[in-house]
Amino acid sequence: MDPAHGGRGVGRALGEHVIAWARAEGYRAIQFNAVVETNHAAVHLWESLGFRIIGTVPAAFDHADQGLVGLHVMHLPLDGVVR
Repeated sequence: MDPAHGGRGVGRALGEHVIAWARAEGYRAIQFNAVVETNHAAVHLWESLGFRIIGTVPAAFDHADQGLVGLHVMHLPLDGVVR
């Protein structure tokens, strides 16, 4: 998301919707395979919704301003079982 449009709750609303939908459909977990580690707002949002970082692929993303940065793999169990 463009930082100029952040802070309005759109990302949180979308995240909450995806989580509710996945639970209703019977999914056991959600995993994001590419959350840019320097995107602190995104990492914070997903952590606040219960996701945790389960790994980081170093230098996997070539950021236009920051060069090579890592990509976090973030996971949220939906069945109450932490793996």
